[in-house]
Amino acid sequence: MLTLGTLQLKSNLILAPMAGVSDLPFRLLNRKFGCELAFTEMLNVRSLSYKSRKTQQMLASGQKDRPLGVQILGGEAKFISRALEVIKAYEFDILDFNAACPVKKVVRRGEGAGLLREPKKLAELVELVVKESKVPVTVKIRTGWDKDSVRARELALAAEDAGVKGIFIHGRTKTQEYSGSVDYKAIAQVKKAVRVPVIASGDIFNGALAKKMFDETGSDAVLIARGALGNPWIFREIEYFLKDDHELSRPLKKEIVDTMLTHVRGCTDFYGERSGVIIFRKFFAWYTKGFRHVRQLREQSSRAKTHDDMVGIIKKL
Repeated sequence: MLTLGTLQLKSNLILAPMAGVSDLPFRLLNRKFGCELAFTEMLNVRSLSYKSRKTQQMLASGQKDRPLGVQILGGEAKFISRALEVIKAYEFDILDFNAACPVKKVVRRGEGAGLLREPKKLAELVELVVKESKVPVTVKIRTGWDKDSVRARELALAAEDAGVKGIFIHGRTKTQEYSGSVDYKAIAQVKKAVRVPVIASGDIFNGALAKKMFDETGSDAVLIARGALGNPWIFREIEYFLKDDHELSRPLKKEIVDTMLTHVRGCTDFYGERSGVIIFRKFFAWYTKGFRHVRQLREQSSRAKTHDDMVGIIKKL
């Protein structure tokens, strides 16, 4: 059992918020294969404050999409307060504050991983979120800004003092972004320092790597991000590996095709036919990673405009 404030979870495998990926159709699909807690895409507090149409669509959910986490991104207290007031109208179970996003335009605004260089400000913003949130609050951090300023332990302790109910930590610095090695030692130091649950992130691509993360860090849970792209089966694969210490074989092609058909239908139902097909195009490439002789089909999928077009291409697999 994983406990994050008032939220109790049976699974210690969590689906990460991913920009342009973690929409409602994606979350619902992953839940079918064992995902319990999933997050919306990262939401900018300014966009939330202005109640933008896109942000409202990103918050769309339903009874089958629970428990649900919302992750916010921001660096200004006034916009954070406004955003928290807006999202009170929505049903969700946990709120995460992002201090980990390494994207340049985000960092330039003093948001995401940019806050890693301002620990006092980060602590103040987290304290504000905790005070005004209606649900348990967590924070996501990285190990530090660069290899010379690894301060994850300090940041995590400050966040705990501010009242968070869990620490999400990606095992790389901001300057590493998603390259280089995961710093398991830094995550382990955070786990030893705080009393709240620690959820570790970084290179969770299969059961063996998930077990390595648990074994080397002592983390309470893992956050699955890129490992779920075109691979919703990763949840059952990791569960199986943790129990039996060996990998499940890759799903048969028929199951992959059936899953793709379910996913594209979910996209077109949610976004409308044209937008849904366009959004699904990138998923086609992820689902068919490792397939032989699919270059031509991928090219066809990148030009598909209707649901029937995409279904016909998928069935050619």
